[in-house]
Amino acid sequence: MKLFYSPGACSLSPHIVLNELDLAYTVEKVDLKHHKTASGVDFYTVNAKGCVPALQLDNGEVLTEGPAIVQYLADQKPQANLLPPAGSLERSRVQEWLNFIGTELHKTLGALFNPSISPEAKSKTIDTFGKRLGLVDKALHGKDYLTGKQFSVADAYLFTIVNWAPMLGIDLSPWPTVADFQKRVAGRPAVQKTLKAEGLI
Repeated sequence: MKLFYSPGACSLSPHIVLNELDLAYTVEKVDLKHHKTASGVDFYTVNAKGCVPALQLDNGEVLTEGPAIVQYLADQKPQANLLPPAGSLERSRVQEWLNFIGTELHKTLGALFNPSISPEAKSKTIDTFGKRLGLVDKALHGKDYLTGKQFSVADAYLFTIVNWAPMLGIDLSPWPTVADFQKRVAGRPAVQKTLKAEGLI
């Protein structure tokens, strides 16, 4: 398998999952500004959407969208317990978090990367993000991870998106449980390995 990624982007989530699972894979960096891969390939020929992550499977097929990729990967090694069994309520809980992170956190915070965003829109976006992160902070109380003691693919995604907050000037101190979660996940060996591989630490 080959993961197409951009350092620190949402592709960090499947990159973490690959390392948590200790699966065999390669990576190729993508310049999203020019839509070129490190080997000089037009990235649109890999993923017509033009965004990372994209996972090229051994049979040549390409899977896109982070939440879909991390679930596919987790199912390749179910004994690692990064995703509960299909059909279980526990799995639906992880999928519930993946959807919330994608639609309510990722989409909201991602808007701040637009250089043309107005000060008014920026302020409103940060306020909205804060309210939604407050729900996460409350849900994490008394838990190591989103669904309890077990690290899941949803935790990798949450860590990735919340990791953007400081670079966007958002202080996490109003959400201490989330801040503690970030430190806890950052300390995981697979996460350290991924952050180093992407040049983030």
